[in-house]
Order: sequence, then C-alpha cells, then structure tokens
Amino acid sequence: MECPFCHQDNDKVVDSRASGPAIRRRRECLACGRRYTTYERAESEPRLRVIKKDGTREAYDRAKIRRGLTLALHRRPVPTERLDQILQEIDDELTAAYDVEIPSRAIGDLVMQKLRKEDQVAYVRFASVYRDFKDVSEFVQEVQPMLTQRAAGAATEKGKERSPSDNRPTGG
Repeated sequence: MECPFCHQDNDKVVDSRASGPAIRRRRECLACGRRYTTYERAESEPRLRVIKKDGTREAYDRAKIRRGLTLALHRRPVPTERLDQILQEIDDELTAAYDVEIPSRAIGDLVMQKLRKEDQVAYVRFASVYRDFKDVSEFVQEVQPMLTQRAAGAATEKGKERSPSDNRPTGG
C-alpha cells in the first residue's frame, strides 16, 4: 500500500478490525513513520448506480461522498476517524436501503442528516452547495430550525443553572 504522505510502498499493518462490510486497517509507513487508515471491501456485483437529477446514471463513487464531507468539515473539530465512521455509516445505510440504483437525492439527504448531527457549520456548508439556494431567504429557512432548537436548548440549560433550591436561605 502506498503511503499517502511520502508515497513510499513500505508499510506494516498495526491494527485490523471489522467495520461493517469492510475491514479497517491501521497502517504505519516504515519510511516516514506516519500512520493512516485503509479499508478493504469485497466488490459486489452488480455495482450500485446513482440516478442523477438529469436522469443519467453513473457508478456509485464513495470517493465523491468523501470529498464532499471533507470540504464541509474543513477546519472543523471533527477527527479523520469520525469522518471515516460517517462515511461507513452512509455506505451501510445506502447498501441496506437500495439494491441496484440510488437516487442522488437520497445520498445528499443522508449526508446532510449525518452532518446535521455531527457539526452544524459543516451541515450549513454542505447544504448551501447541495441545496443550491437561490437567495438568502431560502438559506435562512434551512437554518431556522437549527437556530430555534439551539435557542430552546440554551434556555433549558439556563433554567438548570438557576433552580428554585438556589434561593434557599443559608443557615448560619
């Protein structure tokens, strides 16, 4: 396996474990000493096909989803291992729900669902590109439920900070 950092083909497997329909391997490059993760999957026939918005079909490409997630999570406090887990969850859910063809909308909606739970900024980044907003009002409409939920959560936390027992007189 070629190291993604120094591009040498000299590594050792440090850890292997099952990860859904794949085997996750942690590798250490013997040339530069850095570690990276690879996944080994069995090829399934027939390959999944994606039905795009314009009706054309193309082979399902996990790397495209990874690129979208990577761009959305750029400079966000989400470790690479978590990105790999999200990607695996998306793969697992898509292969469980679809046999041969997947509408591209289903993929985008699933990615947005995962990002919304993981990181709100990444969700907004992805949604702004995926939903192709025509104006600011569409964008605000998409973000409004998150803002409302966040405000409700903050009010709940504030109520917990000041409970009725805080007004109890102290003995002394």
